[in-house]
Amino acid sequence: MARRKSILFILILLLSGVFSIWAGDTATFVDLGFSPDGRVYMFAQYGIQAKTLRPWADLFAVDVNRNSFISGGTVSYVHDTAAVSGQDGAGAFYRLLSRNTALADQAGVNFLVQGHLLYVALDEDMLAPPGRTVEFRDFNQGTSYKARLVTQTEGSGNNLKSSFYIDFEQSSRNGTRKSYVAGAPHIKRPLVAEYRICKVILAPRNNSIVFVIEQKKQGESGFDTRYMIETLPL
Repeated sequence: MARRKSILFILILLLSGVFSIWAGDTATFVDLGFSPDGRVYMFAQYGIQAKTLRPWADLFAVDVNRNSFISGGTVSYVHDTAAVSGQDGAGAFYRLLSRNTALADQAGVNFLVQGHLLYVALDEDMLAPPGRTVEFRDFNQGTSYKARLVTQTEGSGNNLKSSFYIDFEQSSRNGTRKSYVAGAPHIKRPLVAEYRICKVILAPRNNSIVFVIEQKKQGESGFDTRYMIETLPL
C-alpha cells in the first residue's frame, strides 16, 4: 500500500512539472465595435496571469485605415491581488473599460455598431496547420474570400522572433478578383512562436477588413495566448 502511495505521489509531481512547463495563461477576446464610419475599431482582451493568478486586461483602439493605434489607444490593467477561485478575469476588463469610457468617446466608437462577422475559427480550425488557407463568403454581397497567414520566424528560445503577413483574395459575384497583402512582415515580435486567424470582420460600409489574430507567446509558465488585429482597407 505504501509503495502504491509513493508511485501515485511521484506521478502527481511529474504531471505537475509538465503542466508548469507547458501551461500558460489564455486570454479572452472582446469585440467592442466600430465608429459609425468604420474608421476606428476597438477591442479588448483579458485573463488570469498563470504565475501570479492576478486578473488582467488590455484595451485597444485602432485606426483602421492606418492599421495602427490611435493616439493614447492602448491601456492596460493588472489587479493587485489574486483572483478568487472560479473567476476568469472579466472583472479586470469591466474595471478597465469603465475607467476609459473617454477613449471610446474620443474614438467615436459605438459599442452597438458591430461589423459583419465573415469567419470564425472552429475547434478543428485551431488544430489545423497555422499556414493553411481559410475560405469564407459574404452571402449578403455574394463575395467570396481566401486568406492565408504566412509566418516568418528566426532564432529560438529567448531569442525567438517572428513576423507574419496575410495573402488575401476577394472575388466578387461578377467574377472580378482583387489581391491584397495585410500585415507588417518587417515587425519582429519577440517570443511569439505562432499565429492563427481566429476571426475576420467586415467593417461598416464594407470598406475594410479586420483580421483577429491569435498569438502563442512564450511566457513564464508556458505559452500564453494573446490577441492582436490587422486591418486592411478595401
